[in-house]
Amino acid sequence: MTKSPSTLGIILFIATMIVFFVVYYFFSGISYFDISLKMNAFVLPVLYAGTAFWSVKSYWNTHRTVSFRQAFKRAFVPMFIGGILSVFSIYSFLNFVDTDAKKLLNYQYVQRQKSELDKEYQSARKILKHQKDIDELDQKYKERAVSFSPEAVKGKDMLTASHFSGYFAAILIFYVVLSLFFGAFFRTKTIHPETINQE
Repeated sequence: MTKSPSTLGIILFIATMIVFFVVYYFFSGISYFDISLKMNAFVLPVLYAGTAFWSVKSYWNTHRTVSFRQAFKRAFVPMFIGGILSVFSIYSFLNFVDTDAKKLLNYQYVQRQKSELDKEYQSARKILKHQKDIDELDQKYKERAVSFSPEAVKGKDMLTASHFSGYFAAILIFYVVLSLFFGAFFRTKTIHPETINQE
């Protein structure tokens, strides 16, 4: 049975929110940000790509001819609906329902950035041999480390409406590229086997 792109978009939205709340309820501890990042990097792209593929493939199986535009729409619409509803819902939840979760994510984001800076600094310091280069590296590290002081990070918010808009814009590029691929791949190029048999 071929479901409409809108219906698949709603299903995708529900699936995304399930993933979000599973991470929220079971992993909102010291690794909340890292696990959220991994889910966004590995689980959700596969979920969205799989849904887009299923949407186009099920339509392609039941229609004799499929244009590029039809295939593109069947792939893009579910991802767009699922994505925009999810982004809006997650933004609303973190900014109005559980602001403590938002504070935790912001804190862990800053700590992760500081940890990355420390790793880069330690790695670079090990390979430098001349004291002049070491002194220059130390000075740059101190300058950057100031941006992670309690005063500097106070009020730092990576989950504002403008940031979420930026995230969604980046995600939208993924949707478009994937839809272009599916549109080109599934558009009708050859005669279906049943047509050949009829001849």
